[in-house]
Amino acid sequence: MLRLLGLLSRRRARARAALSIAGIALGVALGYGVHLVNRAAVEELAASVRTVAGEADLQVRGGRSGFPEALFPQVARIAGVAWVNPALELDAGIAGSDERTLRVIGVDALREGVPQLLAPDKVLLSPLAAAALGEGPLRLVVGQHVVELEVAGVGELKGFAALTDISTAQWRLGRLGELNRLDVHLARGASRERVLNSIRNMLPPGVHVATVDSLEQASGYPSRAYRVNLNVLAMVALFTGGFLVFSAQALEMARRRGEQALLRVLGLSSSGLARLCLAEAAVLGVLGGIAGVALGYGCALLALRYAGADLGAGQLRGIAPHLAFQPIPASLYVIAGAAVAVLGALLPALDAARTPPARALKAGDEQRMFQRAGRAWPGLALLAAGAGLSQLGPVNGLPLFGYAAIGCLLIGAVALMPRVSGWIFERIPFTSRTSFALAVAQLRGAPGQAAVSLAAIVASFSLMAAMAIMVASFRHSLDAWLDAVLPAQLYLRSTHAGDTGYLEPGFEARVRALREIERAEFLRSGRIILDPARPALALLARDRAEGAFPVVGARHQRQPGEPPLVWVSEAAHDIYGFDAGKTIELPLNGKSVRVTVGGVVRDYARQHGAIAMERADYVALTGDRRVNDAAVWLRPGVTPAQAMEAIRSLPGGAGLDVAAPPEIREVSLAIFDRSFAVTYAMEAVAVLVGLFGLSSSLGAIVLARRREFGVLRHLGVTRSQVRAMLAAEGALLALIGAAAGLVAGGAISLVLVYVVNRQSFNWSMELHPPYLLLLALASTLIVLAIATAVVSGREAMGMGPVRAVREDW
Repeated sequence: MLRLLGLLSRRRARARAALSIAGIALGVALGYGVHLVNRAAVEELAASVRTVAGEADLQVRGGRSGFPEALFPQVARIAGVAWVNPALELDAGIAGSDERTLRVIGVDALREGVPQLLAPDKVLLSPLAAAALGEGPLRLVVGQHVVELEVAGVGELKGFAALTDISTAQWRLGRLGELNRLDVHLARGASRERVLNSIRNMLPPGVHVATVDSLEQASGYPSRAYRVNLNVLAMVALFTGGFLVFSAQALEMARRRGEQALLRVLGLSSSGLARLCLAEAAVLGVLGGIAGVALGYGCALLALRYAGADLGAGQLRGIAPHLAFQPIPASLYVIAGAAVAVLGALLPALDAARTPPARALKAGDEQRMFQRAGRAWPGLALLAAGAGLSQLGPVNGLPLFGYAAIGCLLIGAVALMPRVSGWIFERIPFTSRTSFALAVAQLRGAPGQAAVSLAAIVASFSLMAAMAIMVASFRHSLDAWLDAVLPAQLYLRSTHAGDTGYLEPGFEARVRALREIERAEFLRSGRIILDPARPALALLARDRAEGAFPVVGARHQRQPGEPPLVWVSEAAHDIYGFDAGKTIELPLNGKSVRVTVGGVVRDYARQHGAIAMERADYVALTGDRRVNDAAVWLRPGVTPAQAMEAIRSLPGGAGLDVAAPPEIREVSLAIFDRSFAVTYAMEAVAVLVGLFGLSSSLGAIVLARRREFGVLRHLGVTRSQVRAMLAAEGALLALIGAAAGLVAGGAISLVLVYVVNRQSFNWSMELHPPYLLLLALASTLIVLAIATAVVSGREAMGMGPVRAVREDW
């Protein structure tokens, strides 16, 4: 502790310690803030399931089309069932809102103890919905009409929801005779497994039964991959903070070799010296962890207020979670900060303990510590391990091996830098320019100190480059995909009206009959459930479904006698194994229908999987002629504005959402940028921590060379030549670090694009590096390194030449 106080008493050491604390604090803040938001969101989702299900033991669920209400008494008569609550739960569009939907839950009002809902057209709003919608009737979109319901008050509901009697929900939402949920309560002593199996055996295709506990766990599945990736990115920032500690501790240990040798001579054991060094790092880590927890809590509050529970991803719009400070997770993050700091100081501490006092007192001995890290085999082994791990599949739907591969590649690249930089320094030719020759000589003579700076550069710049390449590749692939799926000149849809919005069959004929329209293709969207533990698959029945999406891989040509063709998205292929040419069964309209997979298509709009089929086949199998969307081609000479006016003039057309492809593209890319906004911010913080490390290590190295500069000036080297020497050193280090960071970042980006992204979101993309952005980032890095070296050198040259020679004698 005395040594730590002594460290903090010196101005420059105090600044380096503060920088280390700041690096750890930023990493802990990101990790703890993301943890708080994720935990609050998952708990709120689980509470929503529990609130709706009440004290039910099992729950029967159907897809968007639900199931006949005749199933309700059949389940109620099963032995071991005490009673069953029928329910109809739908996402209904709000009139006047193009995007927002309200979860309407129809229940048996008498059994649920809400008699005020027994009157027709009465609803109770959740607190969140009441605050957003204000006073007045609730106006919902059903088909192409608006239904008004009277708000009877505010109920104890979670999220953005409304509660009504089941008869009102069936009648007013156009679902007479239908249910889509049964809450099953078991009799005392009944076997849950036996009742579950009995119910499962009587359910029609597409309807599933599960325990409420499993549904609570599944409620967070849709956003799981996004949340896990944010956690990993937060840990990257903490990992980068560990490099800051390593940089500061390595340079401080090198500077104080003489002090450490004196302590050893006075009787301090080698293990005691190591413990002293690690204790110093642990204190810095604890201070950073405490500051990070406080900062993370504040960031989580701001994130929930301005970005929402999904941090801008748009996946959890209907919930409003509340943060709760919990001592145990906070303590674990403080411990994580201390652990990262200790790991960062481990190599310098061990070297200080192993070095004999007599050797440590010799001038130049500090380079031995850096030389120990110059072996090539650990870095090569880590790179090989990273390449091998990248070939492994996901674990429970998460790219855990992909994350491990990125870690190995990053650490391996950093571990190789001493050897790589030494090899490069030896091959840089001398020139007649004094400043450049001195810079090369310094880098050759003290390659270890340069390697410390390069570690910070490579760690931060490689991650920055990798993320930039991944995001640019994703955005470019999304843009190309929009070109492929938006071939028409105009698109119309029944707004974002969830389960209740559709275009009526007569409206389809009226659109086709417009003189402004040359051709129109319509689409019916729905949902089917294949696994109750996973989100539902989107079912897209559209005119000319073949060719509507870009095909990935082989196509299957339908053979005589084969079932109708369908096209499955990459997510459906990866999750359920739907290969081209395979015959599968889909639940449609309460029946199991055999279809053949025609191919795998790319679909960025539906993360959890989609299946597209010809609308004619869908109508023949289900009898459902309703549609939700349409693509419209105009006659020559007709402008989009004229066609929009004609469509909106039709009966029921005023409430439609009509847009041209450029507008749809702009909105889609804006959603993409909003989804990655938090990712950009977290990446920026991680890079900022790395740049702090670069400035700290360069500044510390320069300031430690005060006597060297004094001697150079005594020998006739001018101040401007010393500054030029430092600028050349900074530029060379930054250039090598940026080049190595680009190589390492390129390798990491391959894992992000082809492994992590595919296994997390089931989307493939083409690699598209942003060359101009990478060049700009590398140039900024070089300028920063030069500026840091020159500014630090100006302060270091304050020692007079005579004093410098006397101290160096």
